[in-house]
Amino acid sequence: MAASEVVVAAGTSGSYKGMSSENIKGLVLAMSSSVFIGASFIVKKKGLKKAGASGIRAGVGGYSYLYEPLWWVGMITMVVGEIANFAAYAFAPAILVTPLGALSIIISAVLAHIILREKLHIFGILGCALCVVGSTTIVLHAPQEREIESVKEVWDLATEPAFLFYAALVIAVVLVLIFHYVPRYGQTHIMFYIGVCSLVGSLTVMSVKALGIALKVTLSGMNQLIYPQTWTFALVVTVCVLTQMNYLNKALDTFNTAVVSPIYYVMFTSLTILASVIMFKDWDRQNPTQIVTEMCGFVTILSGTFLLHKTKDMADGSVVHLRLPKHGDEEHGFGQEGRSIHDNLLSIVDGVLREHIGYSDSMSITEGGNYEALVDLRLEDNYDP
Repeated sequence: MAASEVVVAAGTSGSYKGMSSENIKGLVLAMSSSVFIGASFIVKKKGLKKAGASGIRAGVGGYSYLYEPLWWVGMITMVVGEIANFAAYAFAPAILVTPLGALSIIISAVLAHIILREKLHIFGILGCALCVVGSTTIVLHAPQEREIESVKEVWDLATEPAFLFYAALVIAVVLVLIFHYVPRYGQTHIMFYIGVCSLVGSLTVMSVKALGIALKVTLSGMNQLIYPQTWTFALVVTVCVLTQMNYLNKALDTFNTAVVSPIYYVMFTSLTILASVIMFKDWDRQNPTQIVTEMCGFVTILSGTFLLHKTKDMADGSVVHLRLPKHGDEEHGFGQEGRSIHDNLLSIVDGVLREHIGYSDSMSITEGGNYEALVDLRLEDNYDP
């Protein structure tokens, strides 16, 4: 058997040979991105609180935070993180980079516990551990980055029938959602806004990766800016990012952040991995064991992300509504509905206290008495931009 055949056979046998230098660069950039982005949330929140103390809060339409240096530090930190994330896609496959975005949630949770004095419950610690375990699993079993030497090679991959079918299907579904379902059901069904964001987001990442590769090759001495394919990918990135952010803002403005974030992460990451597998054929360079292990790592990250968001709700001491109350909702009965739920919960507690404590009717917590001394139930959204 020829030496080259031995190498090929060894490469497909499933033995782990370590990460390539390109994957290591992508990993470092992706983790750096998570640190910067996770820290930016805390710095911006500190800036918003400081600005809100001396002006009109952002949550009620104020813009005093624009004059707060701390908020701008947070914004700059976030921009640095996004640039690092952009660069990571130029070195490593999306199946490695995208799931690592969950690490920013860990950074935010830990820094919030230290800096903002927001308590991190035991389930939050467990969620962080699950995210770390899942991320490590994906990192150790991620496919090697495909060697691409020009933007034309990326264009050839993007124009293969399989990915063209995926892109056409995504565009068709997005158009149907935008023009038919969103106007009718967008304000009441969370999946329509997030569906648009996630579908468009998968095309965004593929175009960002193509653009990142073009810039990396250009910096190495082979100018890719002279090719129309580079500018086509740049145009796709611009259109997709604007669309994605528009509908993500609509989702965050309409529904509770604690509900939007995990659903968006799951859908966006899943569709991005699917798009990467179709376009760059990541799984062609792996055996079934590696693929299944990666999927297990991804599910582990999803479990950790879910626990972290549920822990936030526990820390807030709140019952999370799916939809945020708007300014005119009280006039249309939304506020009254919330009060009805509140009264129902108090009635349940009232019954439990009667049965197990045996207090008298005059102490009923549902009759306007001093029930704060008996129980502290809070039914709030805690929506803080």
